[in-house]
Amino acid sequence: MKPTPTFCKTDYHFLRELILKSKNSTNAKEANQLSQELDRAVISKESELDNSIIRINSYVTIEDVKAKKQMKIKIVLPSFADVKQSKISILAPLSVAIIGFKENDEVDWELPAGIKTLKIVAVSNIAEDNS
Repeated sequence: MKPTPTFCKTDYHFLRELILKSKNSTNAKEANQLSQELDRAVISKESELDNSIIRINSYVTIEDVKAKKQMKIKIVLPSFADVKQSKISILAPLSVAIIGFKENDEVDWELPAGIKTLKIVAVSNIAEDNS
C-alpha cells in the first residue's frame, strides 16, 4: 500500500498557491499530480511534523530500488532549480513523487523513464548557510 504524504499547514497552503500559478504552465501535469497528492495528504502542525519528512528545501537521498542506484538532491522552488547542483524543482516529476514522504518509505511513481520504485534513504531538513 502506498504511504500517505504528510505536510505542515504552511507548506500545504504554499503548494496549493504554486499549483494554481502553474495550471497553465509547462508543469501543468506535475502540478495536477501534486494537487492529487495534496488531496490525500495528512496535514500536521509545524511543531508536530516529523523531521524526516520531505518538504521544500529538504536534502534527500533516494534509491532506485530496481537499479540499486542512489542520488542526492535538494527539493527547491522552481526559480531555484539547477540540475547541475542537484537542486530539483518541487514541480519536477521526481519531487512530486517523494514530497511529503519520509525516510524508509517506498513510493512507486511514473517518471519519464517509466514506473520506478523509489526508496527514501535519508532526509535532512537542516537549513544551509548561504553566506
